[in-house]
Amino acid sequence: MVATAEAAANSAVTKLGFTAGLVVQELGYDSDVDDDLRIAIEDVIGSELEDEDYGNVADAVTLWWREDDGDLTDALVDALTNLADRGFIVLLSPKVGRPGTVEASDIEEAALTAGLHASGIVSASPDWTGTRLVAPKTARR
Repeated sequence: MVATAEAAANSAVTKLGFTAGLVVQELGYDSDVDDDLRIAIEDVIGSELEDEDYGNVADAVTLWWREDDGDLTDALVDALTNLADRGFIVLLSPKVGRPGTVEASDIEEAALTAGLHASGIVSASPDWTGTRLVAPKTARR
């Protein structure tokens, strides 16, 4: 059973676009995050996730977000700060029916306002959904 859960986590990680060698900054970490998913991301990228204080360029950002965390648009704009050109954000939010669920329409609206669009949604773990957000093909800023 553990191998099955591990395989599922690795599949979600690759579907979200994580690959070996990426530098990934993690935002919104709290006690409710899925540690198996975090480990699966680290296994795929081959290094530890960088924390909120990371000051260099990141290839991707994981943003754990719950309904009561504040303004999602502001958080997405902040997540773009260290993001490399052609980088991506994975917004991880609780699945429907779980505490802290974020409405899909709220994610879409915040992403559009921040200049992003969803390029994929994945069941990232038993309790979390991952939405891959990218800048349009034209210039982001």
